Amino acid sequence: MSQEKDLESRRRFLKVAAGTAAAAAVAGGLPRFARAADLPHVAESDPTAKALDYVEDASTSKNPKHKAGDVCANCQFYTDAGAKPYGPCQLFPGKSVNAKGWCVSHTTRKA
Repeated sequence: MSQEKDLESRRRFLKVAAGTAAAAAVAGGLPRFARAADLPHVAESDPTAKALDYVEDASTSKNPKHKAGDVCANCQFYTDAGAKPYGPCQLFPGKSVNAKGWCVSHTTRKA
């Protein structure tokens, strides 16, 4: 009898532990998306933005490397934020860039 209770107790513990781990994993992912929306926008006057010749509107870029159709939204460094106008960029940690923007490091995302 004692072994059955111990076995049942272990099973209950494992179920609760697995449920808790799954809930923690889901909850851990939520703040990441919430924070992305709260990131400050990169200003064109930002030192890194200046170094990378970042512009909020790709159509205004005077850089000879810019090609028509190149925008942050189709760059491999840009994290797609859905239909939102701004999203995180790996080149500007802790900040978001305009999806219609462009910088000299633009690299077209591979499909």
